[in-house]
Amino acid sequence: MNYDVIIIGAGASGLAAAITAAQAGESVLVLERMPRAGKKILATGNGRCNVSNRHAATHEYHNKHFAAPALQAFGAAQCEAFFHGLGLALWEDAEGRLYPRSNMAASVLDALRFGATRAGAEMLCDTAAAQLARTNGEFVVNSKWHARRVIIAAGGCAAPAHGSDGSGFALLRDLGHTIITPKPALVQLRCNWPLLPSLKGLRVRARAALKYDDEVLRESEGEILFTDDGISGIAAMELSLAYRPGCTIELDLLPDYTHEQLENLLTQWQTDLPLAGLLPKRVAEAVVKSGQSPKKIALPVMGTRDFLHAQVTAGGADVREFDPHTLQSKLVPGLFACGEVLDVHGGCGGFNLHWAWASGVLAGTRRRCAGELAT
Repeated sequence: MNYDVIIIGAGASGLAAAITAAQAGESVLVLERMPRAGKKILATGNGRCNVSNRHAATHEYHNKHFAAPALQAFGAAQCEAFFHGLGLALWEDAEGRLYPRSNMAASVLDALRFGATRAGAEMLCDTAAAQLARTNGEFVVNSKWHARRVIIAAGGCAAPAHGSDGSGFALLRDLGHTIITPKPALVQLRCNWPLLPSLKGLRVRARAALKYDDEVLRESEGEILFTDDGISGIAAMELSLAYRPGCTIELDLLPDYTHEQLENLLTQWQTDLPLAGLLPKRVAEAVVKSGQSPKKIALPVMGTRDFLHAQVTAGGADVREFDPHTLQSKLVPGLFACGEVLDVHGGCGGFNLHWAWASGVLAGTRRRCAGELAT
């Protein structure tokens, strides 16, 4: 029951850490509370698994300064090499997003699971880490398993059906770490606009800005999906990263036209419903009924959907309490954290999975822990 490393959580970052540590010759035990490892991986990228992004190293992650050492050491090229070593080929789309050649998330999970087992890592599913204590220079999990170091890779709170229940935060808090209040991110925004129910299910390409008074908090451009009580789609989810109470969304439903071009075009057409030539009919009708310009539709934001509908967690373990070059705790020698349990998150496009691999590999890298005696 003694190991070099115990990893709590068999999600993306935990599996990357397990493979890295086991390949370095360390004895590794991975504990996963769900019946199988990596369930959340299967749901990413609409089942295709957007593994990474060519531009991850320069992406504007939250707490980017902290994430930088991991991202510099494990960029897109290193990500490709990591998965190639596990027997998985990737391909890149026009936006720099990387996917498995099979276009199936199951291929990614299989490569990780088989890779961890092949390297010698032991994995126990249906096994929650309910207790974590440090005594006499070692860690004890559930009063049963002992290790000289522990890596907490338990994820955040997003998509709880796939295993993220916030339990990693409780373990870290019990060991003295500060937890920044977790909030849903990359999630649908709830809006107050009476015409929304009539637009449910319609998709448009738009430029969107999240504003607080006159301050623009975040801008995005891409697909907007109307729901009966708000907006979803990639552009809306990107805005949710900057949400705060009292915000308003401004939508430009015709971002390819300037105000002048649009006015000239509508003057030429002079039809009963001129916007129907540019927008889906129901959207055109709603814009006309609202009395607003299609270049500036204002939607008061009432909040976001909950963790059940979120892709990632904003908040988590305060990164100031971890060494960015090792991901080891500054408070508890031998304790490491990686992935979504840390207060690091990015936008859509493979950036959050890339952080999971990069941080997992860094946390799993074999090293002498702070405070460990030389042997």
